[in-house]
Amino acid sequence: MSTVAHAPVKKRNTMPSAEQRRARYLIGKLAWYALCILLSISMIFPLLWMITIALKSNSAIHELPPRLIPNEFHFENFILGPAEIHFPLLFMNSAIIAIACTVGSVITSMLVGYGLSRIHFPGRRVWFYVFISSIFVPPLIGLIPIVRLAINLNFYDTWFPLILPAWLANPFFIFLFYQYALSIPYSYDEAAKLDGANHWTIFWKIMVPLTRPIWITMAIMSFQASWNDYLSPLVYLISDDKFTLSLGMASFAGQFAGVATTQYNYFMAANVFYMLPPLILFFLAQKYFMQGLGSLGSSMTQK
Repeated sequence: MSTVAHAPVKKRNTMPSAEQRRARYLIGKLAWYALCILLSISMIFPLLWMITIALKSNSAIHELPPRLIPNEFHFENFILGPAEIHFPLLFMNSAIIAIACTVGSVITSMLVGYGLSRIHFPGRRVWFYVFISSIFVPPLIGLIPIVRLAINLNFYDTWFPLILPAWLANPFFIFLFYQYALSIPYSYDEAAKLDGANHWTIFWKIMVPLTRPIWITMAIMSFQASWNDYLSPLVYLISDDKFTLSLGMASFAGQFAGVATTQYNYFMAANVFYMLPPLILFFLAQKYFMQGLGSLGSSMTQK
C-alpha cells in the first residue's frame, strides 16, 4: 500500500503588520482625544453659560429659546453686580480667612504626618488609625458643642471659630502627607542626623522641599474648601462687615435689593469674580497638583 507524502501546511501569520498596528494606535488616540473633547465641553459649557447670563439684561435671560450669544452685551453688570453686595469688603474677608486656614491646616498636618511617618515612638500606629478614623466622622456631629464652646469663649461673631479649627490639623491631609513621606528613603534622615541635624531641621530642610507636590496639593484643596465654605460663616457670623463672600453670594437668592425676584445677571457677574481665586490658584499650581496625586497613587500601589 503506497503512502502519499503531504506537503507541510504553512501557518498563517496572525501577528498584525506595522501598518495595522499604526492604524490601531491612531484610532485609539483619536477616540481618546474625542472623549477628552466631549468631557471638556461638558465642563466648559456651564462656565460659558454663566458668562453669557452675566452679559445679558435680566429680561433677556428668560427668552425662549435661550441665546448663547446675547443680542446686547451689558458689561456694566460686572460693576453693578459686585457693588450690590460690597464685593471688595467681602472678598478681603474671605481672602484673609482662606489664607489663614490654608496655612494652618497645611503646616499642622505636615507636622503631624512627619511625626507619624519619621519618628518612632510607642503607640504610633494607634495614633495614626485614630486620626484616620476621624475622617469618617460627619462634621455636623460636633457642630452644636463647638457653637456652645465658641459662645462661652466669646468667639461668636468673630473669625476665630472659622480659623482655629484649621490649625488643629486635617485628618485627610495627615493621611496624604504620611503616605507621601513614606516614599522618601530614611537614608536622608540618617545622613542629616550624622551631620548633627535634629527633627526640626530635617523637617524644614529635607522634607518640606522633597514633599512640595503634596503640600501644594493640600494647599489647593484647603483654600478651595475654605473659600467655598458656607455653613460655618452662616453659623458663627452675624455682623455684615464680617461676612464672607459665600454669604454675600447667597444674598442674591430670594430677595435682592428689595426686589422679589433674583437678578441672575448680577448674580452671575459677581459669581465670575467669586470663582477666579481658586481657579487661578489651580492653574498656577496644576503641575504640582497632578504630580502630587500621581506620586501618591504610585506610592500607595507599591505598598
